[in-house]
Amino acid sequence: MKLRTIENLDVRGKTILLRDDFNVQIVEGEITDAFRIGQSMPTINWLKERGAKVAICAHLGRPKGTKDMKYSLKPVAEYMKIPLIPDCLDKDFIKDMKDGDVVLLENVRFYAGEEENNIEFAKKLAYGYDIFINDAFAVSHRAHASTVGVAEILPSYAGKLLASEITELTKVMENPKRPLLSIVAGSKVSTKIGVLKALSKLSDTLIIGGALGTTFNYALGDKVGNSLYEADQKDTALEILEYAKANNCKVLLPLDKGVAKEFTKEAVRTNKAFTELEDDDVIIDAGIETTARNIAEVKKAATVIWNGTLGMAEWMPTWSYGSFELAKAIAEQTKAGKLESIIGGGDTVAALEACGVKNDITYVSTGGGAFLEFIEGKKLPGIVVLEDK
Repeated sequence: MKLRTIENLDVRGKTILLRDDFNVQIVEGEITDAFRIGQSMPTINWLKERGAKVAICAHLGRPKGTKDMKYSLKPVAEYMKIPLIPDCLDKDFIKDMKDGDVVLLENVRFYAGEEENNIEFAKKLAYGYDIFINDAFAVSHRAHASTVGVAEILPSYAGKLLASEITELTKVMENPKRPLLSIVAGSKVSTKIGVLKALSKLSDTLIIGGALGTTFNYALGDKVGNSLYEADQKDTALEILEYAKANNCKVLLPLDKGVAKEFTKEAVRTNKAFTELEDDDVIIDAGIETTARNIAEVKKAATVIWNGTLGMAEWMPTWSYGSFELAKAIAEQTKAGKLESIIGGGDTVAALEACGVKNDITYVSTGGGAFLEFIEGKKLPGIVVLEDK
């Protein structure tokens, strides 16, 4: 895949519409995780240094096409110390911009035309700009006006972040160092059938954890108590296990779980094997034996792909054990030069950050859904439109 990139682009004096992903976590008006903003800065700084006039287009949350100020990008503009333009379709500010200026446009999802990829909305959004640059890998699996519509109207290019995401993920998909261990967790089998099959073909070993793993345990007849799982996905789970076997991929499921009598952060934790689970037990985290097994597998691997925490990792410290111990093992092996690690997904990246090992990972993707769909081999609409054909 060859993308049109900004490397040799003359942007001096040009007005740029830059799509970034600033869908960050904001609590009481304060940004609590600025990872995506930080990852976007190389492209922003590159454009500034070369004298471009930059208007950043972004979204926050799901305002559903209405101007709900709960989803305003004002905290992001304040964090970045740049002006916020109150309407993403406003063009009046452009005439006052000087070379090297950067502004942030208000939430593009305040308009229904964004998620509909409405052509008339895309034309209004693109009007007044010379060039479109997409640097938002995390939303490039969406055919929205700000990822696809404007790219079909303006000369369009991939920013540094988006190009690096494609390069790094393509490298691990096409020529990974082996043994390759993939770890997939999360809540629903139904949303990850494609990626589980893709990783079954690619990987030497596949660990399935979280509530996802619970569904597989249920499919094999294990007790799961009063836990989150998908009973209607039993046949799908069994089919995936057979598919992996046919592709010589070893699948490892949870051996034990951290459980409680209620699904709360403050609940008292007990570690139990599946045979010991009672009807009112709620699974909240990977168990001690499962975690030890997972770490042993990491130490055998040359490449690890990981998406999805193995429990409620944000409920520290009681319920973060399975995810944090895994994260630390992956980081330790990576830092020692024994492992290449590729990790994606908002909750998973937050777990890396929380246990202080994010900087020790080979590559941390900004994408969640886009990360999984790319691994699955799907064509991402926001990427396809930037291909140099």
